[in-house]
Amino acid sequence: MLAPWPRVSDEAPETPEVPALLEVSVIVPSLNEEPTLAELTARIHAVLADVGRYEIIVVDDGSSDATWDRVAALHAADSRVRGIRLRRQFGKATALSAGFRRARGRTVVILDADLQDDPSDMPAFLAKIQSGFDVVVGWKKQRRDPFGRRLQSAVFNAVLRWATGLALHDANCGFKAFRSEVLRTLPVYGDLFRYIAAFAAAEGYRIAEVPITHHKRPFGRSRYGLERIPRGFFDLLSIIFLTRFAMRPMHLFGAIALALAGVGVGTESYLTILWLEGHKIGDRPLLLLGALEIILGIQFFSTGLVAEFLTYTAYRRDVPQSFPVRDEIGSGKPESNRAL
Repeated sequence: MLAPWPRVSDEAPETPEVPALLEVSVIVPSLNEEPTLAELTARIHAVLADVGRYEIIVVDDGSSDATWDRVAALHAADSRVRGIRLRRQFGKATALSAGFRRARGRTVVILDADLQDDPSDMPAFLAKIQSGFDVVVGWKKQRRDPFGRRLQSAVFNAVLRWATGLALHDANCGFKAFRSEVLRTLPVYGDLFRYIAAFAAAEGYRIAEVPITHHKRPFGRSRYGLERIPRGFFDLLSIIFLTRFAMRPMHLFGAIALALAGVGVGTESYLTILWLEGHKIGDRPLLLLGALEIILGIQFFSTGLVAEFLTYTAYRRDVPQSFPVRDEIGSGKPESNRAL
């Protein structure tokens, strides 16, 4: 049984410029999901009946069916259902970002519209948030997907655990819950929405995982194919860089530069010894290879210096907003905004 949510007073002033704060915002990215929306929203209403003030935001990512008409009808029947319609299909990350920016809840839940994930599991997510966690990720213990997709997911999660150290069984699950403050500090662009939990962990937020019920897709077909494999690989490289080296890029570029330059100097030293012994080295490919390695090392080192300069400049500008403080006692007005 969930503990009572602290309700917002009905006497609190509400203006168009400052929307009233709600307990929960449920964001549903949708692409041609018109057949499922009525049942999905009905289930969400039933689950959140005792929560207090909440909203359901359906983001239409350029659907070609009657998804938007269905959203309009659902809003007419219940104003807690809101709709956002993108001009064309921009992808799930853009749809989620549009929902995040308009969400008014203290807790934000994201849920796919295909009815494979069951809204009845939502109380478990909210209970974890109430207990002090910042991000809660669903875990499909019994997946109802084709074998190929299950295999892709298993490999993806294994590599992500190895690369980030984040011990989640199903980091790619589309059923998640967040404290609203988390979403104000995390980047969601391209396909990086799949790595929100990794970003949050890197920022020091508390991550939890809850098992969920997974159903077979009742309508339509999955939009995930083999083309995601190379995209996922490049995204993984991005997440490794952004979570490990975003604030210390010289550690990455400097290590690569040192390795390349070291091999290059070793190669040229070997050739120099041969030359001193009277051997001809002018026509040896190793001569050009060693010079190329040294030049590449210098270029990587220069790139690291530029990246460090840009990071330092950004930190000096944004440090009052981005410093990772969780709590503060006895805070007062700062005497100076000068960066330390």
